[in-house]
Amino acid sequence: MLAIGALLGSALIAVPVTAHATAAPAPTAETAAAAAAGLDDPAKKEIAMKIVSSAENSSLDWKAQYKYIEDIDDGRGYTAGIIGFCSGTGDMLDLVEYYTQIKPGNVLAKYLPALRKVDGSDSHAGLDPNFTKDWAKAAQDADFRKAQDRERDRVYFNPSVNQGKADGIGVLGQFIYYDAIVMHGDGGDSTSFRNIRKRALSKAKPPSQGGNETTYLNAFLDARVWAMKQEEAHSDTSRVDTAQRVFLKKGNLNLNTPLDWKVYGDSFHIG
Repeated sequence: MLAIGALLGSALIAVPVTAHATAAPAPTAETAAAAAAGLDDPAKKEIAMKIVSSAENSSLDWKAQYKYIEDIDDGRGYTAGIIGFCSGTGDMLDLVEYYTQIKPGNVLAKYLPALRKVDGSDSHAGLDPNFTKDWAKAAQDADFRKAQDRERDRVYFNPSVNQGKADGIGVLGQFIYYDAIVMHGDGGDSTSFRNIRKRALSKAKPPSQGGNETTYLNAFLDARVWAMKQEEAHSDTSRVDTAQRVFLKKGNLNLNTPLDWKVYGDSFHIG
């Protein structure tokens, strides 16, 4: 995953609220529920974590992934933790720096010089042979797990949800944004989240601009598939084709359970 800067910018212009003299009709339970829906709802967020884990770790047990670490040969060095922090893209460095701020002398602190040197590469220099063992050891510490949660939310989850809400898309759309930013980051390259979104906007308008939500999300997924095919390590697009497209085709814009999908040929279910 690519470390990203703040996503908030010109793309997140608040939609002004216009006052009306006449009172708005009382919302029904259905409209109230729809208005309240967001991927940041705890139940929806749990679903999001499970779906991402199904693609990243072939398991719905996302909480078992705090200790996960391996080099998946994608040119980003070690990939680790609940969201795939990478030694080659800066987000792992940010995580370990934060962890060391809140817990000086932790088992990973001694690797900070090496993490700074390998940033931007797939090198393991200064990390082997014990970094993977120490990562697993750190994952037993509640403070390290909380640090992973914090960095996931700060760098990936909150920016994607905020952008989704600004674009007027619901829970499924916000998840589609989140999964894209997890894989592609939000840098300046053509396959980054912001440029996937830009590509989609050239084909369809989001609801915030008067567009149809399903049409826009299909355009975004088209752009996402294009981005994935630009990189060999991400060229398997099943996490879109047999997961996100399935939910969208069923009109499940609120990502309601039950959910059934496939990733890389494996079947998953949330009841």
